[in-house]
Amino acid sequence: MKRFLLFFLAFSFLQGVNAVKAQDLLDSLTLSQQKVYRDLPSALANPDSVFVLDLSRKKLKELPDDLEKFPNLQSLKLSRNGLKELPIWIGNLKKLQVLELGYNDLKGLPPEIGKLENLYFLGLNRNIIETLPHEIGNLKNLQVLEMWDNELESVPEEIKNLHNLRTFELRGILFSGEEQRQIENLLPDTDVFFSPSCNCKD
Repeated sequence: MKRFLLFFLAFSFLQGVNAVKAQDLLDSLTLSQQKVYRDLPSALANPDSVFVLDLSRKKLKELPDDLEKFPNLQSLKLSRNGLKELPIWIGNLKKLQVLELGYNDLKGLPPEIGKLENLYFLGLNRNIIETLPHEIGNLKNLQVLEMWDNELESVPEEIKNLHNLRTFELRGILFSGEEQRQIENLLPDTDVFFSPSCNCKD
């Protein structure tokens, strides 16, 4: 009886720990070790267990509303689809730490992107983004921002608020030498990568 009681208490304790962990943000190593769900039907069968969802190469034209049904979603990969815009409810995915949107047809980001304050990686390579919203400066935990080969015309001054940003990838975008210096001055502690400067905007 005593052995059973000890087992029950230990089991209850572990269940409680797991319940707490399911609500917390995972560190990058633990997140990388989670099961990767690669389609919505299987993910919807276990919505509370979905931490990583990879819907790359699914020929998506818009984000499915079902993404709001995953309360613990922390890594979302949507590369190589046909996305032209993001819905405003993207800001409801509060626990996202990784958002990969490369190789789509995005022209911009909604202001609500600034609500994803737990993001540390935002991948936007190979889109046609022309401007960034001022709210990009709210992503205080962002460490990597990849934007190579977009149509970016300028960078909002609020980008200077990204004090944890370590890498800002801007290769493949035409900036004059003066514009490159202005961006570097906004982010003195960030490694900013440019293509050779041009005179196209002087």
